[in-house]
Order: sequence, then structure tokens, then C-alpha cells
Amino acid sequence: MEDGFARHHHQVKQRGDGGAHDEIASAAKLNEGKGGGSLTALPIVETKEGDYSAYIPTNLISITDGQIYMESSLFYQGFKPAMNVGLSVSRVGGKAQLKAMQQVALRLRLDLAQYREVAAFAQLTSDLDAVTLRQLHRGERLVEILKQPEHSPVAADKQVCILWAAANGHLDDLPLCDIARFQQEWFELLDRAHPELGRALLARGNLTPELERELAESMREIKSLFVATRKAETLSRERVVPRLDDTDVRLSETAMQAGK
Repeated sequence: MEDGFARHHHQVKQRGDGGAHDEIASAAKLNEGKGGGSLTALPIVETKEGDYSAYIPTNLISITDGQIYMESSLFYQGFKPAMNVGLSVSRVGGKAQLKAMQQVALRLRLDLAQYREVAAFAQLTSDLDAVTLRQLHRGERLVEILKQPEHSPVAADKQVCILWAAANGHLDDLPLCDIARFQQEWFELLDRAHPELGRALLARGNLTPELERELAESMREIKSLFVATRKAETLSRERVVPRLDDTDVRLSETAMQAGK
């Protein structure tokens, strides 16, 4: 039995549109006489009610080298890009990553999957033990660091650093609303005071114990600066309300009575 993709392939040929459409349909190897190379196809399909096991999605999954699965529910929760890390797969992408990225990404993927399961369970009950609460607490911070504003790329070494920090609990003691600002200020500190860390990470390709110790030291440094800055900002926002003593109260009452 012919599937949908084979039928589409024949329809393109029958239309007589020429070789370009045919090659786009099959993502074929290009003519070596004209430089060779290959053509990458990026098929996009909309799932109905999140059902990725339907006919067309499963066909796409079977012939591609991976998939990025986006969910509208994540988008409306403010998670952008709204990618489901549990259902998104790259069969070759991981091999092209830095070893350091592979080290932190594997743990991140597992932690996020556990967080989503626990978060779904937490909606059904308020009686949660300490372990579950810790998973929720850390998971919220993992989600927060994966949010990325439009047109704001992050260098590979910085990605490894922040993922390492989150996976090892260095962000657990920070309020959720401060995560984005803390991340930006840490990156600035690394560029300003510890540029050798990023260079060493890219040169070696993996997170050595020595690099982790240096990252931990820079984390302690930025935390002390960040906490001090936040405390100073809080104090500057506070308005000192003068307290009326008993004499002032009596004088005010006397003035009011005199006005009558």
C-alpha cells in the first residue's frame, strides 16, 4: 500500500514542475557535477490535540533524523521556546555537541522529565513530602533558565555554565523572579573577571574537576555581589515614615480643637 509521502512524490512528478520540486520532496543528494552536497528538508506538521501518534506525525518521525515537539500549553505558561524536551529527539545532534554539553544536558533532560511528572501530580494534592518539594523547586529554576528572549543567542560555554549551575543546585536559593537577572550578571562577571574559564571550556571540550571548582568559586563570588546589590536596592526603595511621638499627638489634638 502506498503511503502519503509516496503519493505526494508521484503527484509532484505528474505536475511536471521540474527537478527542483522533486528534489525538495525527497531531500535528495545533489548532482556531484554541480558541487554535490545534500538538501536538508524541514517538514512541519500540526498535531491534533497533541496526538503525535497519528498517521502523518509518525511517518515524519520515522524518516527524519529527529524532531522538535512544540506545545501550546507550554507557550501559554510563558515557556519560550515552548519545546517539550521529553518528546523532542535528536539522533545526530548530540554527537556534534561539546562533551561538556553532553555531560550537563543528560542530567538536565532527566531532571526536567521528573519535574513535569511531579508537577502534574502536585496539582492533584497538597500533601507533598520534602523530596517532592525540592524537585518542584529545582524544576522551576531549570525551566526558567531555558527561557530565551527572541534574538538573544547564548554562547556555548555560557550555556554549559548555567546548565551546570542549575543541575548542581546553585540556583536553588535564589527567588524565581531573580533567575534571569542573576544569570545575566554572572555571565558579565565571567567575561570581565574570569574570561579564561570560557576559553578553557571550549579548548578542553569537557568539564574537568578543576573547571568545576573554578566555576563554583565564581558562583560564590557573584552570589555575594548579587545579594549585596539586591539588599542595597531594597534599602533605597524603603521610605522611612516618621513616627509621631506623644508630644506631637497632643499638639495635633490641641490644634484640631482650637480649629473648632
